[in-house]
Amino acid sequence: MSEGQNVDYRSSERDSSSTPQVIPFPSPATPQVAFQRDELRTIFNLYGRRVAEGEWRDYALDFRRDKAVFSIYRRTSEMPLYRIEKDPKLARRQGAYAVIAASGLVMKRGNDLARVIGVLEGPLRAV
Repeated sequence: MSEGQNVDYRSSERDSSSTPQVIPFPSPATPQVAFQRDELRTIFNLYGRRVAEGEWRDYALDFRRDKAVFSIYRRTSEMPLYRIEKDPKLARRQGAYAVIAASGLVMKRGNDLARVIGVLEGPLRAV
């Protein structure tokens, strides 16, 4: 090729199948269940008190299509001691919120988060 020639590498005709498409994240076709701000405030108030007592040390948040899960750990490498789950499909039947122990036992279920996580509160102690 000589220096005086200009070469256009762009194709004048674009194939419609090769044009990239932008897919929004998360896609609106797959809704995701999550905790609301006031629900997280209630959970973290309990979590903060128990961390201050030295009983809990770590947590994990998991947002799925069907439920949201807040897992509580004593140590990071172990299985969660408790799981606080929000499942909107069960809201009319058993209640949207549940506290589940490590063994899989449902400790409490209901529609009021504060009452449900009350089962995780330790007994009152004289100071």
